[in-house]
Amino acid sequence: MNPNQRPKHTGTVYLVGSGPGALDLMTVRATRLIGEADVIVHDHLIADGVLELARSDAQTICVGKRASNHTVPQDELNRLLVRLAREGKMVVRLKGGDPFIFGRGGEEIETLVDCGIPFEVVPGVTAAAGCAAYAGIPLTHRDHAQTVSFATGHLKDGSVDLDWQAWRGPGRPPFSIWASAESAKSAAR
Repeated sequence: MNPNQRPKHTGTVYLVGSGPGALDLMTVRATRLIGEADVIVHDHLIADGVLELARSDAQTICVGKRASNHTVPQDELNRLLVRLAREGKMVVRLKGGDPFIFGRGGEEIETLVDCGIPFEVVPGVTAAAGCAAYAGIPLTHRDHAQTVSFATGHLKDGSVDLDWQAWRGPGRPPFSIWASAESAKSAAR
């Protein structure tokens, strides 16, 4: 696109959770949006076959992160979403699990809001709930576990800043889920 030409409208960014890794556990809305998108900006943690649901002319961009190996730094990814929407494109930001459970969806929508980009969030089944369900473990139970907790593996700077003593106190959930092995090691100390 010529930089002097502006699209007639700004596109929309859809932050879409693809669920816990099985194609048939995605929502109907997620499946429909993937099939309609001009561009799909996706993580590594999506189910096999998800990108086959896209239009044949849709652009796909992998921005996946693995432990300490970020294909695209978060700030650059945020700018990419803004640029694509300003080009008038329908963008699906496809994430594993749910966009707001360890998915950095909050950081991405902060940038979209700051730049005036329209967005919608399509929740997905978080991997933590999906894994527990497959194992037959209820995350809550009226007699045994009235709460469940999720804790991020690390802050932006790589540190872990959780009050582990409070997490182990009386009345705390017997079942907690952490996003990384490092936070679990920290909790054990």
